[in-house]
Amino acid sequence: MTIKFPKSEAMNKAKEKLTAVLSNADATQAEQTEAFQNYFNVLQQDVVNTVREQVNNEMLDRSILQQRGQNVLTSAETKFFNAVVQDGGFKDDSILPETTQERVFEDLTTEHPLLAALGLQDLGAVTKFIYSDATKAYVWGELFGEIRGQVNAAFREESIGQLKLTAFAAIPNDMLELGPVWVEQYVRTVLVESYSVGLEFGYVNGGGSVASQPIGLLKDVNPSTGAVTDKVSSGTLTFAPSQYGEIISGELYEVIKELSTNAKGKTRKVLNKVVMVVNPIDAIGVQARNTIQTTTGQWVMSLPYNIQVVESEEVPVGKAVFFVKGEYLAAIAGGYKLKKFDQTLAIEDATLYTIKQFANGKPKDNKAAVVYDLDIKFTAPEPAGA
Repeated sequence: MTIKFPKSEAMNKAKEKLTAVLSNADATQAEQTEAFQNYFNVLQQDVVNTVREQVNNEMLDRSILQQRGQNVLTSAETKFFNAVVQDGGFKDDSILPETTQERVFEDLTTEHPLLAALGLQDLGAVTKFIYSDATKAYVWGELFGEIRGQVNAAFREESIGQLKLTAFAAIPNDMLELGPVWVEQYVRTVLVESYSVGLEFGYVNGGGSVASQPIGLLKDVNPSTGAVTDKVSSGTLTFAPSQYGEIISGELYEVIKELSTNAKGKTRKVLNKVVMVVNPIDAIGVQARNTIQTTTGQWVMSLPYNIQVVESEEVPVGKAVFFVKGEYLAAIAGGYKLKKFDQTLAIEDATLYTIKQFANGKPKDNKAAVVYDLDIKFTAPEPAGA
């Protein structure tokens, strides 16, 4: 499990600024670098403060920590991070233990619902996907006739180039004195928090290979030129109240209907596989319009057609993105490789590391996701006697 730390106001503002800069097509490399550096500085300070507080407030007995579900290292992890402590930091080109990498991936998918809904995969060294086409996997013929079907026609390969995603971890030198358990937990938490921001931005807003980014859910790809453009809104959703919910069910029916065919016009099953991604601000309105009180007094939020609602700060306010599970390829690959910059933060008594990972994402076609505008309004009741 990752370190549970309260995100400060400074961190929230730094994240908003980073998203704004990444979303600005006119932002310079220097502006992006400054925004990244500011975000990572604030993030790392928050994590450092939380780790120190936990060290001071919790018992460090290994058996008790394990019973409480706290961080306990494997023998290989203990050996690796003990060497880090003894050497005064990570060595150049160090690669985190495989079990630590697995825990980072687990934390990414369990702590961040969008990544889980997208079906984020850890491919290791794999760089190709194999697609199957069920319509080409069979053929009718006479009982004792020749075999007419060619099974290999049902499969095709598609390469996915891996883009580099880099995180920065500034480890205070006195952090090493806390021992291997806390060093591992610190590094893993920084990785999960920073990578989750980078991955969500790329998978929602990514501008494609021209921008050295994944192709986001908000983008369309020209099949002839490969040019990436913003998706055009497919309509407006109001979630307006009605006696039997006809408006809400009707609006969402149009969404389901649009997603029920791929870019080539072929039908596909989408029930129970549709995810709606909205900004946390709009999520409140969606929840309010779709929450009812049961006979037992409980308040239950539910959308027609079993649509799953996921929040992401990367989706613009006033927009909703719907996608079909399994129709977007989201993947990370390769080990987490570290490089040391021991002079960069010497005056702050810390060591800076870059931690590189490969990642990419792309929709199977332009109908993997659709975008709608939101126009959710609440009318205040008229005063009594008006």
